[in-house]
Amino acid sequence: MKFISLRVRSCLVVHGYTPDNREVVERVEDGAWTDKIIATERIQSVSEQYVLVTGSHGRLMYWEYEGGMDAVRQQMIRSGLLLDRPAE
Repeated sequence: MKFISLRVRSCLVVHGYTPDNREVVERVEDGAWTDKIIATERIQSVSEQYVLVTGSHGRLMYWEYEGGMDAVRQQMIRSGLLLDRPAE
């Protein structure tokens, strides 16, 4: 199992879906920044604003992160986790 270290804070937690297929979303107000070591298999995507990760009981969590997308990309390249690099 591989891991990545990030400084994150919770923003949104998706708890599931309503019968008419709408997300049940909890907004986390004033989430505290924390350092996390995250199993890479939990990471679903990384955008300029959020890391989308899986959680227990089928939850999805959107975390804000520090350092920017390029820093995360470089960390993943150095760790051998990024398979496809964008054109330079």
